[in-house]
Amino acid sequence: MAELVRNPVLMVGEGWDGFRLLDSGGGRKFEQYGPHRVIRPEGQALWSPRLAEWDADGEFIPGSDEDGGGRWHLGPAIPLEGWPLQWKDGIRFTAECTPFRHLGFFPDMAPVWDWMAEQLGPAEEAELLNLFGYTGVGTLALSRYGRVTHVDASKKSVAQARANAALSGLEERPIRWLTDDAVKFTAREVRRERRYDGIILDPPKFGRGPKGETWRIEDGLAPLVADCRRLLDRDSRFLFLTVYAVRMSSLALAGLLDEIFADLPGRIEYGDLAVAEAGAGGRLLPTAIFARWSNPG
Repeated sequence: MAELVRNPVLMVGEGWDGFRLLDSGGGRKFEQYGPHRVIRPEGQALWSPRLAEWDADGEFIPGSDEDGGGRWHLGPAIPLEGWPLQWKDGIRFTAECTPFRHLGFFPDMAPVWDWMAEQLGPAEEAELLNLFGYTGVGTLALSRYGRVTHVDASKKSVAQARANAALSGLEERPIRWLTDDAVKFTAREVRRERRYDGIILDPPKFGRGPKGETWRIEDGLAPLVADCRRLLDRDSRFLFLTVYAVRMSSLALAGLLDEIFADLPGRIEYGDLAVAEAGAGGRLLPTAIFARWSNPG
């Protein structure tokens, strides 16, 4: 029976050459993506900024609703077609100021990619699944450990993921790129009696599938995680679940995994993802909640 560890875990991204959180406060954050600096809204930055001025190349101005609307105000330095960034192990990808206020990847996921690598080890030849895989940076990080199935409902996101693989010189890695509804795909994999060694899923609060399917996290998360469990067994290594922008606690996610993974060995942990501000005394800016199951074997 998987053990639920009751002490919350904090997974902190420290930044790297391609990304830095320079400052935050007053409901905004000041970030550097390669050579460009941008300002974006951040409701959890309740404190005051440390820097007197933010010299940015662009800023996302939010709309009046709570659904992520708004638009970018960009200076001439930022290329509209995006610019290349790099993470470790030669993983390259394109940063771009998207209409959804982010830049085509989620830098707070970097410690998650490192954690998954620790679960697999260098000698693995694993079967891995990335649901809601977006532009594929996590998929490329996993691909050094085996075959990866990347699923996202957006044709544009999957196309960008393929482009990121080409930019990294990793087109020959064993990756299945699928434009599909994650819920329906997972259910079909259960019927096929497929198994995976690791699953990462990053579901949105609300979304639509390629055929107009509607997703609401409050309704769909529990049955989706239950199907993910059916794709894992006693020899599998991990499941990692992240959730953004919801009125939900990581304790709730942990309780869900505790129930669904009760028949497997290993441990269940939960907590927050955060990004550390650059420099001495940098504060931790929370970004998401998570729950994870791991099985050292």
